[in-house]
Amino acid sequence: MTVLSVNVNKIALLRNSRGTNYPDLLHFVRKIIGHGIKGITVHPRPDERHITRQDARDLAAFLKDHPDVEFNVEGYPSSDFMALIDALRPAQCTLVPDEPGQLTSDHGWQVAKNRELLGQVLPLLRQWGVRSSLFLDPVPAAAELAAEVGADRIELYTEHFARIFAAGDGAQTQAVLQDYLETADRAVACGLGVNAGHDLNLDNLALFLSGGQVLEVSIGHALVVESLELGMDEVLRRYQAIIAAAPAPDLSSASRGG
Repeated sequence: MTVLSVNVNKIALLRNSRGTNYPDLLHFVRKIIGHGIKGITVHPRPDERHITRQDARDLAAFLKDHPDVEFNVEGYPSSDFMALIDALRPAQCTLVPDEPGQLTSDHGWQVAKNRELLGQVLPLLRQWGVRSSLFLDPVPAAAELAAEVGADRIELYTEHFARIFAAGDGAQTQAVLQDYLETADRAVACGLGVNAGHDLNLDNLALFLSGGQVLEVSIGHALVVESLELGMDEVLRRYQAIIAAAPAPDLSSASRGG
């Protein structure tokens, strides 16, 4: 079954807007995993506008008591970020090509242009026992390059799919989805696992998972917004139902991709 990893950045953003510990991030993480969710994602940015480095440390310590819940830490592989990963040793590190002040992730790696950097940091993650994932656009050739530089998985950047889906053009949505399916298939053929994330939500997730190759979806912004309308308990139940009804991913790719 595809793993849902809940990105809790927006909960931290709401907390930081008042300078207190309300809402309490760990309280909501307990609530999330209490529903049987098996993944927590954070993206600590240099300006700490939402998740702070201390949050990441606190979550890593908390999740040690929940070994069945994977901790995924996203970020650009600066020296500071890599030092944090070395200290935390999360289950997974998703590398994203973001600029320091970027509002949100909006493109995947150009792997060929960043081969030297990725060739330096990916072996470190493997040495530390941390599964690596590269944030990629839906381009099959990019999946091949990700395998060449030594990544364990890719994370498909799904904003384009979500935008086309929301526009309501079924034929165009299927055409765009095909790009993602072909990239996922190429990744699996190269021995990589496949994750996905960015703007997936209760409306579009079922269609996106219909290809059956996705091991993990990371969802945060939409989940928090949907929780404002429906309540978090109901939203988590709905996501779990969608995932339970989706085709199961090929677990052989899970073993090859960590």
